[in-house]
Order: sequence, then structure tokens, then C-alpha cells
Amino acid sequence: MQNKFIPLSVPNIKGNELKYVTNAIKTEWVSTAGADIKTFEENFAKYLNVPYSCAVQSGTAGLHLCLRHFGISQGDIVLVPSLTFIATVNPVIYQNAEPVFFDCDDNMCLDPVQVEKYLSEECSFDGEKTFEKNSKKQVKAVMPVHIFGDTCDMDKIMQLAEKYKLIVIEDATESLGTKFISENYKGKYTGTAGHAGVFSFNGNKIITTGGGGMVVSNDEFCIKHIKYLSQQAKDDDVYFINNEVGYNYRMTNIQAALGIAQLEQLDSFIEIKKNNHKLYGKLLKNSKGVEFVNFHAADYANYWFYSLKIKSGDISVRDKFIKYMSENKVQVRPLWKLNHTQKPFLHFKKTDCSNAEKFYKQIVNIPCSSNLSEEDVERVCSLISNFDFGGK
Repeated sequence: MQNKFIPLSVPNIKGNELKYVTNAIKTEWVSTAGADIKTFEENFAKYLNVPYSCAVQSGTAGLHLCLRHFGISQGDIVLVPSLTFIATVNPVIYQNAEPVFFDCDDNMCLDPVQVEKYLSEECSFDGEKTFEKNSKKQVKAVMPVHIFGDTCDMDKIMQLAEKYKLIVIEDATESLGTKFISENYKGKYTGTAGHAGVFSFNGNKIITTGGGGMVVSNDEFCIKHIKYLSQQAKDDDVYFINNEVGYNYRMTNIQAALGIAQLEQLDSFIEIKKNNHKLYGKLLKNSKGVEFVNFHAADYANYWFYSLKIKSGDISVRDKFIKYMSENKVQVRPLWKLNHTQKPFLHFKKTDCSNAEKFYKQIVNIPCSSNLSEEDVERVCSLISNFDFGGK
């Protein structure tokens, strides 16, 4: 079917979703209370082998609640990658804190070498706190992002966090089901190494609740406080007493019902995506001018997004390719605009982001849904092979 539209990444709703959502509607538990929320939290925590979890309205909400819980506030510095969706950075601004932007490593995740250089050369540590030498502002947290389902070097990041007394909030919104390959965390899931981890269930993620997210931690108080904040910080349900400013960030029961069904299929989704990734790699092996990107985490990745690298690094070729694929009814997309170049963030400090800038010109994401057929993959690859990238 050459006229069929092939989307980039869409939900796969073929399990018990309708059954569980129908039950939630029949029982009339449709808002931010209901048994399915608790069940989803428990099932999710069990899957990741963590003791505590809190279901929220979005991954962005989860990141915001983490920053709020850990006391990140006005003037505090948070270390973030430039190569990530803007939703990683916006919650830092919600708290009136200040991001410092860092480059990525060769698998597009936060570069710990650059972070270490910044902390050792541009900051001072008094034994309890870390301060930027020039601004005198406290460096409080680091937010590594596991890009496209690959893994950051959490061994190095956690060592730096311990040395400089930093909070680590893992943005695992793209990496549910990915396991670490590093020495200290091998076999553990992303989102479980830091002080807290945040996941997203947006419609394009590996599992979806339509929207929604989850915060996990090994710290009971952390999750209890985040759950409290997510429900308008209610101290008394009868007399409406609130002792903190809270948020309407709790997941609904209908979303949770959808999530329970999606989580049941997560491992099968990963297997499908892994197999499709292998097929792409096989079919594109001899393509000229492009390279199909493998996952650093290899067998441990969730294979959420697939990346094609244009070897020439010519951004005009990238844009022509995107237009060409669109004209042929195949949805592809470039990397996000790098955050240190985004208008709201131009006045914040950035380090040398040359590696991220290189990837920005080279990378295009291609269809990767877990309901992608072998025929779909073959058609995408045929189109790629017939495009002139200008390379050898």
C-alpha cells in the first residue's frame, strides 16, 4: 500500500485497554480518585523493582514536583542537557531556578565529562554545598535525560553527585523498560539510579495513558510529599486545610486504567521495536550517505525512537529529506531545537555544545511505532535508499 500514511510514533491499543477503561466508567470512578490509580502505581513500581511511585498528569508535572520536593528554588542552578525536549527545562523555570546547558556524549545523552569539568573548574565545594565561583549561586541538581531510550552514564553522574552533594532527577520519560549496562547499575531500570525518576505516558511513548506520567523513588517521604503536592497539598478533606501551595497534577482513574493494560504489554512492545530496529539496520546497511544509529545500551534498550544520521551534516539535505518523506506520506522529524538556542533560555549559561550541534544537523527520526509492520519498514527503507544524500 504505497499510499498508506506511515506515522512516526503512535499508540498500540490492542490489549485490555477497552475492558479496563469501560470498567472504570461503569463504576463512575473517572477523576483523580479510584482503585485503578493505586493499582497502576503498584504494578509500575513492581515492574521497575522500586518501592514507591506516584501517578501524575504528565512527565513535565513529575519533573516539576521533583524539583519542588527537593527544594530547588529561585536562583538555584540545575545542570541540564541542551539536547532534549524543552519539557525537561521548563520545570526548572517554573521554580525560578536557572539551567546551565551541557553538551551530549556520542549516544546523545548528557556528557558527564563536561559536567565534571564545570564542577571542578567553575565551582567550589565547601564540604556541604557547591557554588558557582562567578555568580556565587548554589548548584543544587542535575537532570540527566535518557535520550530515545538509550542510557546516560549514571555511574559517572552519580559519582559526581555524591562528590558535590547534588540531587539527581532522572528524566526517564523516553526510556521506560530500558536497563543500564554500566557497572554499578547493570540490570536495573532507568529512572531508578537517581534520587527520583520521572516517566511519561504521552501518546507517542512506548506505553500511553493518553497523557500522564509517573514519579518513582526509593525514598518513601519523597513520593509521599510528591503525592501530597499533586493533590493541591490537602491536609484535611473536610475543612479544606492546606499548609503548602499544591498543584492539580494527579492522574485520573481512566488514564490509570489505560496504563494498567498498556503496562501488561510493555515487554512485547519492546520486543517488536527491537526486531523492527534490527530490520531497519539490515535493510539500510549499504545505504549511501546515511547511517542507521545503534543503541549504546544494545540488548538493554527499549528502542523507543529510531535515528538516521546524515553523514554530510548538511542541514539543507536534512530538511530536503524531511520534505521528501512527507511528500511520500511517511512522517519523520529532526531533533528538537537545542535548548541553549531557544528564545526563553538565551540568557542562561551554556558550555560548549558542539557535539549536540553536530547531531542537530545530522539526525532524523524515522517511523518506530510498535504496530509498524515489516512491509512498512521495507517501504520506509526503500524511500531512504532512493534519496540522494550526496554522500558516498
